[in-house]
Amino acid sequence: MDYSFRWDWIGLGNYIYILRDKWAYKILGNTLFYVFTTLAFFNVGMALFISIATTHINDKIGSIFRSIWLLPRITPSTVYALLWLWAARGEANSLFNWLTSIFGLHPIDWKLTYPWLLVILVNGFVGTSFGMIIFTAALKSIPEDYIRAAKVDGASTLQIIRYVELPLIKWPLLFVTAYQTLSLLTSYEYILLVTDGGPGLYTTEVWALYSYHLAFAQYGGIVKFGYGAALATILVIIGLIMSVIYWKVFRFRELMVEPKIEV
Repeated sequence: MDYSFRWDWIGLGNYIYILRDKWAYKILGNTLFYVFTTLAFFNVGMALFISIATTHINDKIGSIFRSIWLLPRITPSTVYALLWLWAARGEANSLFNWLTSIFGLHPIDWKLTYPWLLVILVNGFVGTSFGMIIFTAALKSIPEDYIRAAKVDGASTLQIIRYVELPLIKWPLLFVTAYQTLSLLTSYEYILLVTDGGPGLYTTEVWALYSYHLAFAQYGGIVKFGYGAALATILVIIGLIMSVIYWKVFRFRELMVEPKIEV
């Protein structure tokens, strides 16, 4: 099927072809690596760290710092991607090479040498802001009496974070983890703008971008709406499976049950 919308019925042919597509397995591995690395280090990890750090310092300073972290999210996607490409270019006076030259390292083209690092940083700085907002709101909603009681008992700041704050924000933590996992599975915008799946053949290609390329990018003037749609359908199925896994493993039902006593 193409832009003329003329098509031939082939049944499950596109899904069978996915099993035979030698690139599908590489791209699936790329997708899993991209999702879980970005999730662990930025969308959940960095977001949680910033939230905890900025709620344990002066409120005004913390608010300013969190506002700065919102800039990547509110910056237009194309402008944001161009700024990263400018910083990572191969010239000696680029931002990344200037910073590494302080340690005596030679200039490199970061996009060609470390494409995955660039992709994860670009997406991670945007994704961090969502979790940061949720976690900060959850931390600020913790009754101050709990913190005071822990301090009276001699708890250190680290102990308060470990035994008081983290258990009380379990629901927001699990929600952000589940939501951001599904979001990353379907995201490809910044990868398209920064590397377009390269450098080379499918080096940073993820499943959603592969579906887009086949259906709309017209490689060699050929579009494959049917195959691209089949790939997208597989992505939906993976998302549903991940949702069920999170529902069971994280016990969302127990978290949403109304308490039997009023507090």
